Amino acid sequence: MQEGASHMYKIAVIGGDGTGPEVVAEALKVMSAVAKMKGFEYKTTEFDFGGERYMRTGEVLPENASAELRKFDTVLLGAIGHPDVKPGILEKGILLRLRFELDQYINLRPVKLYPGVDCPLKNKKPEDIDFVVVRENSEDFYVGTGGTMKVGTPDEIAIQTGITTRKGVERCLRYAFELCRKRDRKKMLTLVHKTNVLTYAGDLWWRAFNEIGPKEYPDIKLDYAHVDATTMWFVKNPEYFDVLVTSNLFGDIITDLGAMIQGGMGIAAGGNINPEGVSMFEPIGGSAPKYTGKKVINPLAAICAMGMMLDQLGEHEAAVSVEEAVKTITGTKLKSLAAGKMGYSTTEVGDLVVEALK
Repeated sequence: MQEGASHMYKIAVIGGDGTGPEVVAEALKVMSAVAKMKGFEYKTTEFDFGGERYMRTGEVLPENASAELRKFDTVLLGAIGHPDVKPGILEKGILLRLRFELDQYINLRPVKLYPGVDCPLKNKKPEDIDFVVVRENSEDFYVGTGGTMKVGTPDEIAIQTGITTRKGVERCLRYAFELCRKRDRKKMLTLVHKTNVLTYAGDLWWRAFNEIGPKEYPDIKLDYAHVDATTMWFVKNPEYFDVLVTSNLFGDIITDLGAMIQGGMGIAAGGNINPEGVSMFEPIGGSAPKYTGKKVINPLAAICAMGMMLDQLGEHEAAVSVEEAVKTITGTKLKSLAAGKMGYSTTEVGDLVVEALK
């Protein structure tokens, strides 16, 4: 989408479970303010997908859900996860299904330490932690292939098969290379895998990486790290990284560590992206049901996710304004990012971001 174009953005909103609707409300408050500042228009439509709907109707997701969401420019999600619903039902039935059916093959996770945010790493400052993880989001062990035999007996067998395709790997790599070029920082792309043990899937990633890189992106430095070594370097030398690209499972693991070194789940945002279709943006901290209705949950991750959404839509100036406003209040206002320890209520934090925009 061209910035400044005359367009009414159609945005699907899934508040979800627990504190999801509370943080989404603050993200929408900030979006309303920045839209007036930057002169773009949008219309939101709410969907009640989540645990409450499932418990009420017995249906995890309507059959036409993906078709309905394809009518929108983008999706803003609060959180999915209900304490009264067995783990896996909502996650597989809503999150994974939407990712697969909408072909959101990139999971994008910026890892950035903002001013004033406590980092658990000794002597690390905002300039030391600023990298992005590009996680393949539609393959690997998450496709659900496999099976079991002799369940409940001493001879029980469980087989879980990871699927890796050349197409899936190549499109993920090209997205990562393009992002690395766009960031224009170190211009270094680090492939993260376990090629010494996962010799089939790892070899596919390795060969594609080394074939595409030199031929199509000669300006980008190629780098490699085993996934276990990557977790070590995240802690020891996070300033080393620029953009990382990895498989679905490994990306799921290392991005949670990334969230911790950037200050915690209260600030971590992510995008499930289909560059040619409908993307979905969310805070990664979950529904936090124990805080529901208490107005103490931190909405900054949802606000940052909304900023990522604006950037994906092409409203780059608006996205930068949102991020700078968040930096302002983390650096000058909040005592902590933790729920109940911010010094402000959920809605007050949203108000602070709106004020900082001005």
